[in-house]
Amino acid sequence: MNHDLPPRLLLIKLSSFGDIIHTLPALEALRAAFPQGRLTWLVEEGYAPLLAGHPALDEVWPVPRLRLGRGSINQGLAGWVGVLRRLPRHSFDIVIDLQGLLKSALWVAMARSSRKVGYNGTRELSYLALTERLPPYDPDAHAVWRYLNVAWHLGAPQAPPRFRLEHLLTDAGRFLRETIPRPYVVLHPGARWATKLWPTAAWARLAEGLAGKGVRVVLTGSAGDLGLAQAIVAECKALVFNWAGRTAIGELAAVLQGAAFAVTTDTGPMHLAAALGTRVVALFGPTAPWRTGPFGRGHEIVRLGLACSPCFRRQCPDPRCLTELPMAAVMAACEKMLSQGAHPLI
Repeated sequence: MNHDLPPRLLLIKLSSFGDIIHTLPALEALRAAFPQGRLTWLVEEGYAPLLAGHPALDEVWPVPRLRLGRGSINQGLAGWVGVLRRLPRHSFDIVIDLQGLLKSALWVAMARSSRKVGYNGTRELSYLALTERLPPYDPDAHAVWRYLNVAWHLGAPQAPPRFRLEHLLTDAGRFLRETIPRPYVVLHPGARWATKLWPTAAWARLAEGLAGKGVRVVLTGSAGDLGLAQAIVAECKALVFNWAGRTAIGELAAVLQGAAFAVTTDTGPMHLAAALGTRVVALFGPTAPWRTGPFGRGHEIVRLGLACSPCFRRQCPDPRCLTELPMAAVMAACEKMLSQGAHPLI
């Protein structure tokens, strides 16, 4: 490292939503370790809005996610070429791979640096691109600690994990938050894996039960979740505010922050809510809450704990771990939240 110049660090964490949130404490730790350094984050462009304007970052380099299909592969390649032209103009003192996959190893290999740091034994032989390998991580450790461990290896102080998300809470987001009468509870029913979904009818009954407790219910989700949210509203006999497909990332953050608590599947907005200090009732089936559950205090995990769970399968012919998860168990966790009053901060 050239001690005459501020150190330059390239952090590579391309995806996904929840993993980006889990990496933020490591980013803060790196900033504490290198207060004068220049920190750049390489991320897939779909997740760049999560990082744009973060006070611990100097630059965000978005890179397209390559997708197969007519026209899309060429568009993705064009975006890659743009970053490839940019990389040789910069020499980094440290490159940090927190993805541990082939797609991140390619960028690690192309980056100019004599020090490329990450875990040994990662998937798809991605560790071969590294020059400095930490011992393989404990797969049952929470992702937040896994990423922080790399920052600690680089000399960061071992302070409590810190999430800063004020950059997401835009003026538009604050306005949206104020338009929903309080108290309200957020239900986020969508997920990228089919095996993480709870039945539509169960969400509708939960919304009715919460409305009966005197709280307003707000549905959130991406544009792809709109059909699911509409089906829940159609099934539900109580008033539900359906905001699915209507919130940008800052607006979603504001809605989650203003909620008494959120009920979610294992998905990115669950981690965003927890990072904002909002308590979460998290429904788990095929994944492990001790690895990727909501981080922090005051959360409730609801799962059946079947012998086959967690299986980490995206598809399952009989996903009983969630299809048989009783609404009464989820409602009991919600009632516990309601009895505790205002949500604590992390």
